[in-house]
Amino acid sequence: MELLLPLLLVLMLVFMFFQFRKQKKQMNETMAMQESLTVGTKVMTSTGLYGTVVGLGEDTVDLEIAPGVATTWVRRAIAKVLTPEELGAPSIEDETAIDGDKRPEDR
Repeated sequence: MELLLPLLLVLMLVFMFFQFRKQKKQMNETMAMQESLTVGTKVMTSTGLYGTVVGLGEDTVDLEIAPGVATTWVRRAIAKVLTPEELGAPSIEDETAIDGDKRPEDR
């Protein structure tokens, strides 16, 4: 019974250590993504705004949010780079449904 409290404290400290490591790893990955942005990349901001990178500054990113409409954002506001699936590009399954349920090798 005397060892229960010190054991719980040690377990809590170990848990906190691993949580901090996980959080730091995620932060480093996000910072690396924000630093690797290039013109033409499709992104989503932390507020949910979708846009295309049209200009890069030292700490800023210019996003085209509509044809001819560009806004300037802080790099840290970029939450993620969008993949083709997230952009709504048709997948193989979508194409087969359009072509009458044919498999790609049967076309």
